[in-house]
Amino acid sequence: MEDAIVVKNLTKSYGDLKVLQGVSFSVKKGSMLALLGPNGAGKTTTVRILSTLLKPDGGEVKIQGLDVVKDAKKVRGVIGLTGQYAAIDEQLSGEENLIMMGELYHLGKERATQRAQELLKQFDLVDAAKRKAKTYSGGMKRRLDLGLSLVATPPVIFLDEPTTGLDPRSRIAMWNVIKDLMKQGVTILLTTQYLEEADTLADQVIVIDHGKVITQGTADELKKQVGVDLLELTIGDKVETHTLEHGVADVRAILERYEREGRKINAIDVRKPTLDDVFLHYTGHKNEAVDAESEQN
Repeated sequence: MEDAIVVKNLTKSYGDLKVLQGVSFSVKKGSMLALLGPNGAGKTTTVRILSTLLKPDGGEVKIQGLDVVKDAKKVRGVIGLTGQYAAIDEQLSGEENLIMMGELYHLGKERATQRAQELLKQFDLVDAAKRKAKTYSGGMKRRLDLGLSLVATPPVIFLDEPTTGLDPRSRIAMWNVIKDLMKQGVTILLTTQYLEEADTLADQVIVIDHGKVITQGTADELKKQVGVDLLELTIGDKVETHTLEHGVADVRAILERYEREGRKINAIDVRKPTLDDVFLHYTGHKNEAVDAESEQN
């Protein structure tokens, strides 16, 4: 399968601050790559470079075979970007926002109106079509924003934290929309603070930290790197986690050690690793779900 996105040795600095230090990856056409990392790791900077909003210092990026620096205008014609409602005019209705975007893409009034109706239906916004966008809930605005990025049916979409701050019901609704896009063969690059989201949706996962790729693979491959099973012991109000390389034998040895040390165990749980465990293993700290990424722009 051909690559829709190819990133080679991408670098970007702001003065002495090295935000990206040789990031490389590729995304197959019709697949999804999830880009994970701590705040300030370089995720948003990477997306901004890929979407032509920011020029790299070095390296090469190609989208659908087009260079993001040399062919920036053409690249904008094959990508969609959704994030923090940046494209929404809150004084216009949902329908008017979509029609306006269609006209900006030179679809013509009739086709722009037709496309708006298609997207309103796809994103479950028909009932709110005539309402001003400023009256929309957070989940509705996210769906409208994604709809706006799809007006011209781009083959490649960048989803930058698309479900941040949404309630669980709205998040699942957005997941279903994203799954539908994948079924249509759209290539997706996702950045997210919700590791369960990457686990559920992505074909491939990359973890970056301090501007470098520190591990990559499928979610299952990364979880296997952490261990087959994990033993969680609750001691007072703290949870201590141990990797079980040899199954029951390890459990017995760990429990005997705690008994020798006179440490009282309040609860025991054995579970499979999650992407949170992968994140902790490779970055040295737990994932922190926050509303904004603190990268210098």
